[in-house]
Amino acid sequence: MKKIVINGGRELYGTVPINGSKNAVVAIIPATILSGGVCRIENVPRIGDVFTLIDIMTDIGAKVRWIDSQTLEIDATAVDCHVATGNAVSKMRGSYYFMGAMLGRFHQADVGMPGGDNFDFRPINEHLKGFNLLGAEYSITKDIIHLKTDALKGASIRFDVQSVGATINVMLAAVLAEGRTTIYSAAQEPHVVDVANFLSSMGAEIRGAGTDVIKIDGVKSLHGSTYTIIPDQIEAGTFMAAVANTGGDLTLTNVIPWHLRFITDKLRETGVTVEEGDDTIRVIRSKESLRRVDIITRAHPGFPTDMQPQFGTLMTTASGISRVREEVWDNRLKYLLELQRMGASVRIEDKKNAIITGVERLKGSIVSAVDLRAGAALVIAGLAADGVTEVLRVDQIERGYEDIVGKLKRVGADIEMVIIEEQEVKPPESSAG
Repeated sequence: MKKIVINGGRELYGTVPINGSKNAVVAIIPATILSGGVCRIENVPRIGDVFTLIDIMTDIGAKVRWIDSQTLEIDATAVDCHVATGNAVSKMRGSYYFMGAMLGRFHQADVGMPGGDNFDFRPINEHLKGFNLLGAEYSITKDIIHLKTDALKGASIRFDVQSVGATINVMLAAVLAEGRTTIYSAAQEPHVVDVANFLSSMGAEIRGAGTDVIKIDGVKSLHGSTYTIIPDQIEAGTFMAAVANTGGDLTLTNVIPWHLRFITDKLRETGVTVEEGDDTIRVIRSKESLRRVDIITRAHPGFPTDMQPQFGTLMTTASGISRVREEVWDNRLKYLLELQRMGASVRIEDKKNAIITGVERLKGSIVSAVDLRAGAALVIAGLAADGVTEVLRVDQIERGYEDIVGKLKRVGADIEMVIIEEQEVKPPESSAG
């Protein structure tokens, strides 16, 4: 086991390179199953979810190797297995993309229930609805989803709610289906576009990705491809929030500023200076207190739910009273209970709403990463807090951030990764104030 130990109070200065998108790569790696050739994926982040996916791909018969530190070569041509179950599948939510990929190639799939961040319950009913409309029957037994069809046929699919996972999964299944598939109420996030572009690079016919209507004309087969993953907007946003919390001057490289516009606009509301370059973002925080802002998450184009914990952390020391409303997921406010251990003044009203009253400073404490983005938020809190903060359950953070400790250390943070010999006792329960 590991923990992150932070001595707070250091400003951040320097340059941070941003890795490839976690949310894109976790779909693109399973998507290589659809290829009739070798795929070379560039700008791949070395994160826990990627290593888990490599294990699953290897288990089903794919040949996977690192060409260099950020490039994966995947040859799935010999894969003849439509089963993905076991511990590796249950470690991450993105494992459900094996459903769409295997269904598209083999016309059947047996995939274990996904794991990863569990905001109490993250349903896959929209995925199953889409597969069913394409002609697949499904059943669920002993935490395994069974899908089967004689032939996939294009269909009109209208989701009841926008879902990134369902949009991507239906694209994976539909690219080799007969005829046209039209997805209405499609998710529009940048990583949805990236997956569509990857599929197109293999010969798929997809139009409209990035809008709420995506049209897919099925093709007979796909070929190998070389493709570069887009930069990770959430990793970039996390470092933007970090320097906004500590003070200092950070330049982020390998970013797409347009993907960060909602984060940038909200940061500017707090009084932080943000300067955009062609593929860089510079964030400058002066000595003045942050101004309070309200945070409402929405599906893209809107403020991303994956940045809500980081901004909620900023508001714990902003002047005034802020409101947080989480419109995408239930129970994504649990990190605020951990921030209470550090002296934050928080009132959680229900599963979606919280009120944060800014305090002058947070104090170091022992806290636990309840999920991936919550863990990043606690690191951000510790960077600016008085004293020492210890963040437990580091495996959650490493699922989505490559070398977050090393990157922060190189720009001035007093932070270390520490090996724990024995299970550490979780801090006592805190209550919502």
